[in-house]
Amino acid sequence: MPVLAALLGNFFITIIKFFAFFVSGSVALFSEAIHSVADTSNQLLLMIGIRRSTKKPDPEFIYGYGRERFFWALISACGIFFLGAGVIIYRGANSLINHRPIFHHPIVYWVLAISFVIETITFLLAIRELRKNHPGQKVRSLIKNGDPSTLAVVYEDGLALVGIAIASLSIIITHFSGYYYWDSIGSIIIGLLLAVIAVILIAKNREFLLGKSIPVDLQDKIIRTLEADPAIERVLEFKSSTLDVGIYRIKCDIEFNGNALLREVYQQSSLQETFLEIKDDYEEFKKFCVDYADRVPRLVGKKIDEIEHRIKTENQGIKYIDIEIN
Repeated sequence: MPVLAALLGNFFITIIKFFAFFVSGSVALFSEAIHSVADTSNQLLLMIGIRRSTKKPDPEFIYGYGRERFFWALISACGIFFLGAGVIIYRGANSLINHRPIFHHPIVYWVLAISFVIETITFLLAIRELRKNHPGQKVRSLIKNGDPSTLAVVYEDGLALVGIAIASLSIIITHFSGYYYWDSIGSIIIGLLLAVIAVILIAKNREFLLGKSIPVDLQDKIIRTLEADPAIERVLEFKSSTLDVGIYRIKCDIEFNGNALLREVYQQSSLQETFLEIKDDYEEFKKFCVDYADRVPRLVGKKIDEIEHRIKTENQGIKYIDIEIN
């Protein structure tokens, strides 16, 4: 699981980054250490959300708890913004105003190198998980419809790689130029980038919590399946929402084709033969009408069950279907 791998990796990185910060006094390294603290805390929240989202439906939540993962991911994103970006930008600005010397030590670069390797591994694991859960989709579609928990790891670890590069560059420039403010500027840039990622994740989780519609290509596919059935004249209204990652609910109003239903009622016998048998018998005609009125609703119900089964079979993510007749 990419979230677990990122959690363990960031916990280790947090420790060694703080050690390197105490050795060097670099505010850029402090920013990276706080960045890792935020990532570790947020990935813990993501794991809580993933675990709680697997709870089975109950009478209180008949569609399950799938959206819990989006709720905890939203809290995680807010934590990135306030705990991560806020503290980092404040510390960087404070260091820019109040000169803080840096003590260069080889261990700083070793820590940055080890961190880069670990972040690269967790980043690639998250990318692989994202592609596995959404096979064949383009990068743009993955970013738009992918699991927010996995996307959070992708964004955080991707930014962590950029942050390590910025911290390394700012420390090196500070060392060779002798100007302390490069270290502070590096810290502020890292904080600003973290704030941007946090806002993106907040917006994404907000979409899912509000009940984001299913992907457009999947919606078009389902509508084509519905309209291809002879018993359906047309689809009047189609609504959908995301209940969990890859789990959807759809609701649609359809107009049935009465002729197609009538043909299906009498596909085993001739309607003309029935007419000839009862045309002179009023009592038999009444029985025929009662039988017809009784069979049509059952036929409609059976047809709806068949359509729902077909849609669920062809589209594994569709778990709940509500079809209403106009």
